[in-house]
Parts: sequence; C-alpha cells; structure tokens
Amino acid sequence: MAFISPLLYAAAAFRVPHSAVAAAIARAPPAQLLSPALVDERLAAVLLAGGSGSRMKADRPKQFLELLGKPVLQWDLELLLSMERLERIVLVIADEYRDLPFLQPFLSDPRLALALPGAERQNSVENGLATVGEGCTLVAIHDAARPLVTIDAIERCFADAAQHGAAVLAVPCKPTIKESADGEFVSRTLDRSKLWDVQTPQILRPQMLRDGFANANANQLAVTDDVSVVELMGEPVKLTVGEYTNLKLTTPEDMIIAETILRDRGETH
Repeated sequence: MAFISPLLYAAAAFRVPHSAVAAAIARAPPAQLLSPALVDERLAAVLLAGGSGSRMKADRPKQFLELLGKPVLQWDLELLLSMERLERIVLVIADEYRDLPFLQPFLSDPRLALALPGAERQNSVENGLATVGEGCTLVAIHDAARPLVTIDAIERCFADAAQHGAAVLAVPCKPTIKESADGEFVSRTLDRSKLWDVQTPQILRPQMLRDGFANANANQLAVTDDVSVVELMGEPVKLTVGEYTNLKLTTPEDMIIAETILRDRGETH
C-alpha cells in the first residue's frame, strides 16, 4: 500500500482546503526518528488527565470513556510509554481515579510518575512540571483528550522546540472565522491564511515555562494554553505542522470520528 501523508488524508476525509494543506506540507521538514537536534536533550512529558469534560455529557470524565474498546487515557499512555527517549512521563490525575484497573500495569513503569491536578489548567501543568525533575531539558505538555496524536508529530515538535526553545503542534485553520464584539453581530472577518488551530503537545524548555508562569501570575495575565506564557514574555514559539486527525475529544460526535480514524489506521483494542 502506498504511503499517504496524514495531512493529505485529512484533506480528503475532512474536506480540508487543499491549498492550505499543500502549503503546510511544503514547509514541514521530513520526519526524523532520531533528529540530530535531540541528541543531547533529555525529554519528558506531562500528560493532563484531570479535566471533567462536561461537554461530553457522559457519566465519567472523557479520558476514561472507552474508545474502540480501551479507555482514552490508555491510548495516551501506550503511545507515550512506547517512546524510549522519554525519560519521565508525569500523569496528572486525581486520587480517586488512580486505582482504576487499566492503570495498574502502567504504574509499574519506573518512568511514570503521578501528580495532582490543580484548580485550573495552569495549576495542573505547574504540578506536573514540579514532578518532572531537574535533569529534563525539554518537556511536552499533552492533553489526554488528544489520544490520536502520532509519534511522528511529537518527535518533529520536540526537534523544533530543541532548536527554538518552544514549539506547538498546529494546523492551518479550516473554517472562516468571524469576530464579534457583542456576540450578536459580526465585527470583522479574520484572514484565514494567518490563522492556525493549535493542538498539543506543546513543548518547551522547563525553565522557560516556569518563568512564563511566574510572569503571568505576577501580572495577573490570563493564559489559555501553555505556550501563551512564552508569547507574553515576547519569546518566539515555533509552529510545528501537525495532523488534522489529532482532534480533541470534546463532544460525543468526536468519539465516533476518533474510532473511524483508529480503524482506518488499522488499530484495534
């Protein structure tokens, strides 16, 4: 079977504007499983699994819902623990869920550590970062609600972060975006060619992230994602071209799409 780029696959499956995808592919460097940029780096990840996922309208947080026969969080853990270069993986999860049977085999892996979630996403990231350890030189912050991310995308994002200090997976924005000041009438139409849909993981130098959080806290700045704290300090953040299939599980419809993607990849439970 011929290899099909995930970006081209997404263009066909989800009707992504072909011109946007083609431009993104042209800018994306080829995947390197052992990028020279990462030779001297020590890699870690913080996996955020403390959210409630109220929009999913389920009887449990979405990271524990079954996706093709396995909990969503299990897909995340299997992927990250398969990456040998990750020296530490911190799972941010509430105490009440730590005894779930599917988690027990993972907890025996010495690379896996646990941290408590905070009141806000930023607090959860800070708790996870504190558990990573001092030796880490790059840390990936990833949402458990994105179990479809690929190793290729993660490794390319790590390579960009090694070179630039901070990088985030992102894809060219598909829909036309309107801005409204009052929520009732259109103020203006934004230039789609300049807009990117940001995903996770978001990968940074740990000290850069700590400094960013300190700056945001000191100045009472609102941040919506991890690299925002770097932007607020005036530091560059590299856009790593991701894959449209790396969707965030937010509503029941997303679970159906995710199962379709996994089956298309030949994944089974």
